Amino acid sequence: MSAQDHRCEVAIVGAGMVGAALAALLTRAGFSVSLVEAREPPAFNPGQAVGLRVSALSPGSAAILDAAGAWPEIEQVRSCPYRQMRVEDEGHEAVLAFEAPVFGLERLGTIVENTLVQSVLWRLARSSPLLRSWCPDAVKSLHMGEHSARLTLDSGAVIEARLVVAADGADSAVRKQAGIAQQVWDYGQQGIVSVVRTDRPNPGIAWQRFMPGGPLAFLPLADGQSSIVWTRPGAEADGLIMLDDAAFLQVLNAASRGWLGEVLACGPRVAFPLTMRLSDRYVAARTVLLGDAAHVVHPLAGQGVNLGFADAAALVEMLIAQRQGGGDLGDFGLLARYERWRRSESQVMAGGIHALRSLFATPPMAGLRGLGMRLVSRSWLGREAFLRRAAGQGRNAPRLARGEGLAALLRQG
Repeated sequence: MSAQDHRCEVAIVGAGMVGAALAALLTRAGFSVSLVEAREPPAFNPGQAVGLRVSALSPGSAAILDAAGAWPEIEQVRSCPYRQMRVEDEGHEAVLAFEAPVFGLERLGTIVENTLVQSVLWRLARSSPLLRSWCPDAVKSLHMGEHSARLTLDSGAVIEARLVVAADGADSAVRKQAGIAQQVWDYGQQGIVSVVRTDRPNPGIAWQRFMPGGPLAFLPLADGQSSIVWTRPGAEADGLIMLDDAAFLQVLNAASRGWLGEVLACGPRVAFPLTMRLSDRYVAARTVLLGDAAHVVHPLAGQGVNLGFADAAALVEMLIAQRQGGGDLGDFGLLARYERWRRSESQVMAGGIHALRSLFATPPMAGLRGLGMRLVSRSWLGREAFLRRAAGQGRNAPRLARGEGLAALLRQG
């Protein structure tokens, strides 16, 4: 190998939230890691206004980020925990209400800006002597050998790794080079996001109302504002984006019906197309997909990045056990077990969200969904089952998500 070439145990392509979390976890567990990223993630500036892209991180994701060493800083810099969630259906009196203490939880989730999460994880990963990063750079070609994978980068550098991880997003170049196809469902909808100020500050409640055309969600922010995610049909969303602020606020106030009083002001608005993507496979020879490279779900339940963090935690758990047993990190049997575990989880989540979205998007189903909401609202077991899966700490969750920590995995394998 030349001076610019490098050998490692795991090569990660993509340093978004999920890829950077995996890099931080693996280096803390003692693995040598190469990290390839096309663009330098921006440094987070807490003096700036709240960003447009936020995530509702589950307690399971918080535990995973804590294991990566990132959660204390994320929580301290700027975050907003929520302990209550309300789900309403326009035209029906039934309301699904969830309160964290009722289910033995300290919180239901935490609203955090994506740029903050990525920035903290990126810095932590790059501070490890076990990690070498290439940024800006990209994978030009992949070659899979019997004992290792060989990545040739645009810069001319060559990386040899036991395992390649594709964490390079929904349009993953690594997935395409590995020959893995994807099924894509276009919902014909867009999600409008903005930060809004209301007459009454958001008291830390995640609120969602289902309406014809798509749901409207208000997510609480640390300063009492709310981050909205409003799903509308594509053409209508384009029109709402083009409105001036006064006209947009008028439409938004009609939709929110004064939940927090009048919506007084809104920041910049953007819209993004809503799709569901499921890869036919999550693994290939010495290659594994995680996060959006493997699956993209409708943001209806806010589970996209939480599924990705669980992917990373599951892979770390399996790689630690494989190394302790003296096995090959790229063994296809190991990767097949990962695929069965994580593909089943993402399919259940994606299928459930797809069915829920169809139920609320179809007018003839209004009576049925009203009945369903009333039944669930009266059933403690039904609400608990929904909440435990949303919290990311169910029986099939990775051990890191259940709060065991890396030290426990390294002791027990």
